[in-house]
Amino acid sequence: MSQSQQDRNDTPAVVFGDKDNRQASLLTVFLRSARYEGRFLLHNSWDYVMLLWLPLLTILSTWWIFSKPYIVDVPIGVIDESRSSYSRTLTRYLDASPDLKVESLYPNMDSAREAILKKNIYAVVYIPNNFADQINKGAPSPVILKVNAQYGTHSGIIQKGVQTVTGTLSAGVEIKRSIKQGTDSRQAMISHTPISLERISLFNIGANYQQFLASTVIPALLHILAMIIGATTIGREIRDKTFSLWYHNMVFPDMPYPNFKRLKHIPPEQKLAYLHASLDESWQQPVDFTGLSTMTYQPVNSASSVLSRPNLGNPSSFNKSAKPRMPTKVSILALVVGLNGKLIWALLFYMLWGALMVTLAVSVHPASFAGMLLVFIAFIALTMISLWMGAIFSLTSYSLRMGLSSTGFVSAPSFAFAGVTFPLLAMSEGAQRWANALPLTHYLKVHLTQLQMSAPPAIAIPTVLGLIAAVIGTLVLTALLCLRAFKNPEDWGAR
Repeated sequence: MSQSQQDRNDTPAVVFGDKDNRQASLLTVFLRSARYEGRFLLHNSWDYVMLLWLPLLTILSTWWIFSKPYIVDVPIGVIDESRSSYSRTLTRYLDASPDLKVESLYPNMDSAREAILKKNIYAVVYIPNNFADQINKGAPSPVILKVNAQYGTHSGIIQKGVQTVTGTLSAGVEIKRSIKQGTDSRQAMISHTPISLERISLFNIGANYQQFLASTVIPALLHILAMIIGATTIGREIRDKTFSLWYHNMVFPDMPYPNFKRLKHIPPEQKLAYLHASLDESWQQPVDFTGLSTMTYQPVNSASSVLSRPNLGNPSSFNKSAKPRMPTKVSILALVVGLNGKLIWALLFYMLWGALMVTLAVSVHPASFAGMLLVFIAFIALTMISLWMGAIFSLTSYSLRMGLSSTGFVSAPSFAFAGVTFPLLAMSEGAQRWANALPLTHYLKVHLTQLQMSAPPAIAIPTVLGLIAAVIGTLVLTALLCLRAFKNPEDWGAR
């Protein structure tokens, strides 16, 4: 019999519940999987940092960056070649505008260009030498604005501020001229501004960037971190060839947990051999589900008995080509429950971060309790989707490195496609399809409508239900890919 035929014959059978042979109840499977991951986190500080300190630092630093929520006094320069009363009035008006601050007067365009390159100013207003003469003649007298459009936000604020100032000054000049010609002041004002604009902002009235950007950037960054955690949590088991050992640990109540404190000092390619050698002799043979009724497995009694085994003190002597021992049966229900137990720590931490994020958001703009609850549920759903998507990428490629690369490719640009900084309807058809395929886009719809627009909760409920359905779908897909991984143990071990 060839090696490939033997491997196919050794492929574990897939069962749904396997009530007769499953040694642990589903609750025990969940708890043992959670304890397995918890023991790992206790002795691997970087993975613990990914759950606690890095998300907390991300939230606080993002909120601090936007702690000055309003953009005011954007520095600009002025080149005044007119040196007239009109040009000085225009300069004073520019400096008095809440959006602008005249940083300096420049003698020529070369000095102003150098200041723009040094980021001392973001625009320059050029007043020509015939500015006052043209006004006195009643002829058009343009003012030239040269702005660094590379900075979109600064550019928009500067253009709005300069346009407002020049429009105000222009109307004032015309009204003053009409009054001098004998026109009543009220009639002069009406004749030069017959149509007035009353602007009413429906959402984010004060253009608060802490409300607009900070509260939406935070879930986008947490989405990236959650996908990394999902890819790492499952991907490292594939990399170290310990995927079946994790499954054995959660379905066998008497199987000892790995010594993760010792294991973190073992090279990845030697971890499997160390784990096999550290088990009691009753665990050295392949685990057979069918013989559980007549066979009793004894756990290791003490740590000293483990450390006294041959070669355990010399990891370099382990066989790098050790093959994982596969179960004869794999229960789909046990996989689904065990996956939730393995990632429960990440979910619990992210529930805390979701509560903190919602609290910060409502501190800027109050929201209803129903809206806050819907946003929190949607965030938890987004977190679970992110965790499962990260796991899916690692399981699809059988490589932790490829899994992490895929999570970066999908999650990093997702905020740009979410329709927050660039309108979704203005995107191309292909970009809209990609945006609608990303879970962050749908979460931010709930976030914006409930926490910023104060929309009725009924608007967000269909999107929240869709996110919950996506959680179930990604979980089922992850379990199916785990079954696929059990059928292809020869692909484990990729970096």
